[in-house]
Amino acid sequence: MAEIKKTTDCSIVLKGAHDMSHDMHHEFIVPEHLLLSISLLPVFEWVASQYFSLDEMKDETFKYLNGLERIDKNTEYEPEPSVQMNTLLNVAVQQMMASDVDTLGIPHLFNAMTALEDSWANYIIQKVVGDSYPEVLSSLITAYNSIPEDIKELPLEDVENIVKGDADSAADATWQKLVTCLNDTVENRNPLIGREEEIARTIQVLCRKEKNNPLHVGQPGVGKTAIVYGLADRINKGYVPERLRNCKIYMMDMGTMIAGTQYRGDFEKRMKLVLDGAEKAGNAIIYIDEIHNVVSAGAVNGGSLDASNMLKPYLEGGKLRFIGSTTYDEFNRHFSKSKGLVRRFQKIDIAEPTIEESIKIVKGLKSRFEKYHKVKYNDKAVRFAVEASAKHITDRFLPDKAIDLIDEAGAYREIHPLDQKTQTVDQKLIASILAKTCKVDSLSMDDKGNEQLFNLESNMKKLIYGQDMAVRQVAESVQMAKAGLQDDDKPLASLLFVGPTGVGKTEVARVLSKEMNMELVRFDMSEYTEKHAVAKLIGSPAGYVGYEDGGLLVDAIRKSPNCVLLLDEIEKAHQDIYNILLQVMDYARLTDNKGQKADFRNVVLIMTSNAGAQFASQASVGFTGGISAGEAMLAQVKKTFKPEFINRLTSTVVFNEMDEKMAGMILDKKLRQLQEKLTAKNVVMTLKPETRQQLLAEGYSRKYGAREMDRVINRRLKPLLMREILYGKLKRGGHIEV
Repeated sequence: MAEIKKTTDCSIVLKGAHDMSHDMHHEFIVPEHLLLSISLLPVFEWVASQYFSLDEMKDETFKYLNGLERIDKNTEYEPEPSVQMNTLLNVAVQQMMASDVDTLGIPHLFNAMTALEDSWANYIIQKVVGDSYPEVLSSLITAYNSIPEDIKELPLEDVENIVKGDADSAADATWQKLVTCLNDTVENRNPLIGREEEIARTIQVLCRKEKNNPLHVGQPGVGKTAIVYGLADRINKGYVPERLRNCKIYMMDMGTMIAGTQYRGDFEKRMKLVLDGAEKAGNAIIYIDEIHNVVSAGAVNGGSLDASNMLKPYLEGGKLRFIGSTTYDEFNRHFSKSKGLVRRFQKIDIAEPTIEESIKIVKGLKSRFEKYHKVKYNDKAVRFAVEASAKHITDRFLPDKAIDLIDEAGAYREIHPLDQKTQTVDQKLIASILAKTCKVDSLSMDDKGNEQLFNLESNMKKLIYGQDMAVRQVAESVQMAKAGLQDDDKPLASLLFVGPTGVGKTEVARVLSKEMNMELVRFDMSEYTEKHAVAKLIGSPAGYVGYEDGGLLVDAIRKSPNCVLLLDEIEKAHQDIYNILLQVMDYARLTDNKGQKADFRNVVLIMTSNAGAQFASQASVGFTGGISAGEAMLAQVKKTFKPEFINRLTSTVVFNEMDEKMAGMILDKKLRQLQEKLTAKNVVMTLKPETRQQLLAEGYSRKYGAREMDRVINRRLKPLLMREILYGKLKRGGHIEV
C-alpha cells in the first residue's frame, strides 16, 4: 500500500486498525479492526447519526473481536494483514482506479467491505445499516467532498456545519463547474454568418409555451454548434425577443457528466444537480451537443433508467429549455428509439449550405484566419477553396471542409514563408494542399494541366502502336471531361475496350494512368463469376460472414478517388455486377453494405472485353464478307451486354487486330525494355537484321497478339543472355551481338 496515495483519514484508520490489533494481542489485522477504526471518525459518526445506530455497530464489532484467539502478552510480534484484509485493500484500490481518482479514501474502504462474502464486517454492515446502505455511502462521499483535506480531525458539530450548512452554496458552485456558459465564451468563437432561417426557427421554438425545445439535426460540419453560439451572441447583444432577453445558454457535455463518477447513483446525482441548479437560476437554456448520447447514458445492465428519462420531467415542466444537436445517422440509430423524447423536441433540419452561401461564410471568417496565421488570402483562393472542396472532398460537408482547407493553407504558408513582406495564400497553394489531402492531381485543377492534356494523345501513341483510333477516342473522352463539357455527376469517362487478346487494351489503361499521374486500380473480373461474388465488391449483407470487412471496390475508390479503374475481362463477370456498374456510370456513386458512399466523379472507368473476338477473324468469310472485324465484334458485344449497360458508356473503343507493321513496332519496344535491364548489368546488346526478322517471324501472330512476342523473346533470346551473364563473357558487362 506504500505507493498508493491516501487521504489523511484513510491513513488514520489504517494505522488505527494496526494498533487495535496489536493492543488486543491478535495475530492478524482483520476487516473488523478497520470497521471499528472507521466508526470512531467524527465524519462517519455524523453520517451514522442520520441513518443507523453507531453504538450497535460498535457493540457488534467489539463482540466479534473479543471472541478472536489472542497471542501471549509477553510475545514480541508485529501483526500482519489477514487474507481478507488484503482482499479488501485490493478491491478498494481497484474501485479508486476505476473511478478515475488518484487518492484512496474512506468511502473506498467502507464500500470494499461489502464485497467480502464470508466476512463478519460485511455481515455487521448488512445487519445494522440494511437498506439504507446506498444513502449512507452517498452521504459519506458528499461529506468527504465537502471537508478540506488538510483538516485532520473535527468536532462533530463542525462536520455538520461544513457538510450540511454550506450545502446550498456548494451545490450552486458545483453545477456551474459541470457546464460551460456559451454567453461567456462566444467572443472566442468564429461569428455566425447567414443561417437566418434556421436561427429564426430556433428562436420561435424557444418562445413556445410547451415543447419549447429545438433539436438541430444535420450532417457533421454544416454548422449546428455554430448556430447555438450565434444565438448566444444575439442574446448578449439583445437582438432577440423579450422572452429570451438575459437568457444564459449552458452547454452540458455527457463526457464531463460521466467522468469521475465512482458509485451507482453518482451520475444521476450530477444530472439532477445541474438541472435543478439551472432551473433555480432561471432564464437558463441547456444545450446538449451530441444529444443521442443521453439515450442509455447511465443505464445499468440494460435497465430503462437513463439520462433521457431524467430529462423528461424537466422537458415537460417548461421552466427549463433544451437545445439538442445530432446527426441524421445518430438520430435514426439512437434518438428516434426514445419516442417520448422525440415528441418533446421540435426537429429543425440544418441543411448543408450551398456553394455561394459557403463562399460568404468563408469570406466572413477570412479575417480571423489572416490574423491568426499572419497571411493574406485573395478572393480567388477563397472561392476556389469552396468550389474545389465541394467537388473533390466527397465524404465531408460544407462549410467545414472549405474552412479546413484555408486553415491548412494558412498554416503551410506560415511554416514555409515567401521571400516577400506580405505572405499570401493563392489558388495554386490551395490546389497543392487539396492534392495532398485528397490524392487529387493538382495539375487537373489549374491551367498548367491543360498542356499535359493537349499532349496526352501524342504521348500515348509513342507507347501504343497501331491503335491510333482507340487512343484518340480515349484521349478525347478524358479531355472532354476535364474541359467541363461532360455531366458533372458522371465519371470522367466510361469506356468499353473491345478487341482480340494481346492488342493492347490493358496496356492503354496502364499508359493512360501513367500519363495522367493517376493511380491504376485493377480488378480482374474472372474472380467475380459467381452470383455471390457481387458481395465482395460492395460488402456482405448484415448477418453474413465478411459484413465488417466492407466492399473491395467501394474501399478502393474511397482510398483513391482520383484514379483509372480497370475492370479487366468484364464479360467473364456475373450479370449482377453489370447492374452495380449502371449506377456508377449514371450517377458516379456506389454505396456499400454499411451505407458509406464512394464517389466516382474523378474516375476514368475502363472495362476490357474479348467478347466477339472469335468472330473477328470470320468477318470477311462467307455471305457476310463485307463486315469488318470491329463490326463483327460490336455485333457480339450487343448480344453479351444489356442495352441499358451499353447505353451508359461514354464510348465503345474497338481495337484493331495486329498486323506485321504493328508487330515490328512492338518487338522494338520489347527489345528496348530488355536493353534497359541489360544496361543495369553494364551489357550492350545489338541484333543483326536477320535476327530481328527471325524474332518477328516467330512472334507475329494475329491470333495471340503481342503476348506471343513476349514468349518468343523469353524462349529464344533471354536464355542466351542469361548463360553469358551468369557464367560467360558478360559476368562483368560488355558488348554482345546476337
